Amino acid sequence: MSYSSARGPRRSHSIQAYAQVGLQTEVFSASPERLITLLFNGAQAAILKARLYMESNNIEGRGMSISKAIDIVDSGLKASVDKTTGGELANNLIATYELIIRNLLLANLNNDLEKLALAERMLVDIGSAWREAVDPLPSEATTG
Repeated sequence: MSYSSARGPRRSHSIQAYAQVGLQTEVFSASPERLITLLFNGAQAAILKARLYMESNNIEGRGMSISKAIDIVDSGLKASVDKTTGGELANNLIATYELIIRNLLLANLNNDLEKLALAERMLVDIGSAWREAVDPLPSEATTG
């Protein structure tokens, strides 16, 4: 039995389907800490796509990517902050997420790469701190 090599749109669809299955498997088997890391990764990927769309003047792609990043930050990251046990730190983190969302909105509204970069830097900084404190890579956990 042999398979023809997939080319063109069919190949792209196959790759996307395979990646989607991999992500679903990771999400279903992830700890709550790992899920937050996946949200950071998703938001950062959406911002990267938005930058590429912005640089190529693709308004629709930029808008969709920034909307996805905003949704992840607002409905995922910000919504997962535990305000009852987090106290002032939780309130500060929520305010930071709101600032990230504001910068993303302004980046989209004004086609502003600087606002997009600022939102990305803030998200990368918080995500890096999260990974270091709560969800290190397996190799870091055993060597650290």
